[in-house]
This record gives sequence, C-alpha cells and structure tokens, in this order.
Amino acid sequence: MSRASALECRALVKSFRQGPALLPVLRGIDLSVGQGERVAVLGRSGSGKSTLLHILGGLADPDSGEVRIDGTAVGPLNPEARARLRNRRMGFVYQFHHLLPEFTAMENVAMPLLLGAHKISEARERAVDVLDAVGLSGRLDHRPSQLSGGERQRVAIARALVADPAVVLADEPTGNLDQESADQVFAVMLDLAQRRGTAFVVVTHDEDLARQMQRRLYLTDGHLIEGTS
Repeated sequence: MSRASALECRALVKSFRQGPALLPVLRGIDLSVGQGERVAVLGRSGSGKSTLLHILGGLADPDSGEVRIDGTAVGPLNPEARARLRNRRMGFVYQFHHLLPEFTAMENVAMPLLLGAHKISEARERAVDVLDAVGLSGRLDHRPSQLSGGERQRVAIARALVADPAVVLADEPTGNLDQESADQVFAVMLDLAQRRGTAFVVVTHDEDLARQMQRRLYLTDGHLIEGTS
C-alpha cells in the first residue's frame, strides 16, 4: 500500500459471459489515489467505467486482483465487514440522487450515521455541519421534492461525506443537471476535497468537468490510460 493512499487497486481483471464466450471488460487495472486527490475516469459507453467503480466500492468482485480502501483489503471481508467499511470509509454519489422522499435533507444526510449506530444527536449535528459546508444550511427541513436538482445533488454529496470517508466514488454526478447546477455541484466537490482531504474518483462523460480534476484516466480496451492536459 502506498503511503497516504485513500484507494488502491492492483491487477483488476473482470469478464462477463455472453453465451459461450467471455467478454473481457477490465484487463489488469492498476490505480492509486492519494488523500484529497481528484481523479476523473472517462471512456465510451460500455467500456466498463461503472463496473470498475462498483468493484472499487466493494459492490462487485473482480475475477482477480486486489482493492484496498484506506489500507484495508476489500476482497477478504465478509458481507457485514464490507458493508461497515463502505459505511465508515467510503461515500457514493450517483447521477440520480437516490434521496429518500419522505425524509428531510438533514434526515437523509444523517442516515448513514444512524445506520452506523451513532447517537441521534451526534448524527443530526454532523448532518447540519456538512449541509452547511455544501451551502444548504437554510434547507435543512426541506424534503427532496422542495429542492432544485442542484440542491438535491448537493444533499447527496453531503450524505456521502457525513461519515468523513477516505474516498468518494461518484458515477456521473452532474449528468442529470443543467450546466449552472453542474458547475455549482462540482465547485462544492472541489472545495470539500481540498478542505477535508477527501479523495474523489469521478466517472463522467463531461470533458469540462474532467479537465478540472487533477488527473484524467481513460478506460480503453480494458486498460486505464493517463490523459494529457
């Protein structure tokens, strides 16, 4: 494990069966993401970007290879231990916010802490703090239906960050937003990465967003290739 790595994978291989044939998707992926580093992963549709993200997040297993999150190897963990690692050291943001419609912004953000057996008072306090950090201190008691698309996505980012994870994995986090809202959401991500030391790995089709990351990686024919500025 490299010093100060939030996420590291080595020699990830993944194939899917199509009838009698195996379709290789990942062909020996190596990746190391440092604390607070922002990495974009780009590639055409069907190239395996989401598959890679699911494996990095412990939501799917590779055929071979290793993933480590904040120094912990994911593969050997049983489902319960893997879920605890995701809850405590990882955050997830998707194209669609997946907020619970019956709960307020604060309640949605507090949910990971409550699932992690934190006290209600502590969960609420931390949720308020992180919602303030994403600029939504005035929207604590609003339900998702009362928020704009950009606000909903900022709540989703707050939820991903409330447990102070080592790394946040984001799958097209601005893909469902207009340009102004996307710019606001990305500015929040950049600021939080810098101030909290949270690493971000962002799968995106948005070249403008990717250019603002510290590294751009292209998933091509099962391999990650470093992009150029």
